[in-house]
Amino acid sequence: MDSSPKPNNDAYQHVFVMRHGDRIDNFEPLWVSTAARPWDPPLVQDGMIRAFRTGQRIRSQIPIHRVFVSPFLRCIQTASEVVSALSAVNVDPNAMSSKDVPSVDTSKLKVAIEYGLCEMLNPVAIRRELAPKDGNFDFRLSDLEALFPEGMVDHNVDMVYKEMPEWEESVEGCRERYVKIVKALADKHPTENLLLVTHGEGVGTTFSTFYKDTTVYEVDYCAYVELRREVSSKDGSVVNGEYEVVLSHGQAGIRFSHDDYFSDDPVISRTPV
Repeated sequence: MDSSPKPNNDAYQHVFVMRHGDRIDNFEPLWVSTAARPWDPPLVQDGMIRAFRTGQRIRSQIPIHRVFVSPFLRCIQTASEVVSALSAVNVDPNAMSSKDVPSVDTSKLKVAIEYGLCEMLNPVAIRRELAPKDGNFDFRLSDLEALFPEGMVDHNVDMVYKEMPEWEESVEGCRERYVKIVKALADKHPTENLLLVTHGEGVGTTFSTFYKDTTVYEVDYCAYVELRREVSSKDGSVVNGEYEVVLSHGQAGIRFSHDDYFSDDPVISRTPV
């Protein structure tokens, strides 16, 4: 029996690029002093709840067929909560986290870890004294994959980035990486809707790249940008249109301004949770 996600019957491909939930070190500053992996903080409980509720919101808008996620623990935990919301057999509007989901349908979507979605690997994003001294961030993929429901991880998908970026990559190089990985994953799966769980810089870069002449000031936890493009078949091959940012569903939690709009007050899009 084929358990692959059902292809998209819409004329559009939708790609959501989402930031992780609330990370513990921003709420408990002393956490890093005793952490074995101070560069890789987990979520707090509110972050789990925010991720799950954001997944419920996305489910109410667009069916997601594949989820790709950064290997950092906060993103894995975020994706796990979102996946539970997206694939719950019964939709419970009162559910607050994956603990409230008794069963999931593993045929609804598939999950894979992607190094190209990882955090910006330089002191701008990770304090130098917290980064691993040898530059090895040491992600145990099998342990991370075990955080998803059994049968949900797709082991047949190859990563676009086979290795982690080098420590002290440039900011511009990182932004280019984020744009490249969004396009590459969409092109690999043009008939499916995707959710990419990444970091704040990835969401902000995606938004300002595809929503021209804007400057992003802030990206909230679990904020996301939704892209779409027309997809059609011609002579047996897939033809893709240009990307556009979907604003009708609301760009939750992204603070930005239009570069050609002279105002002291940036636009604030509202968070869904």
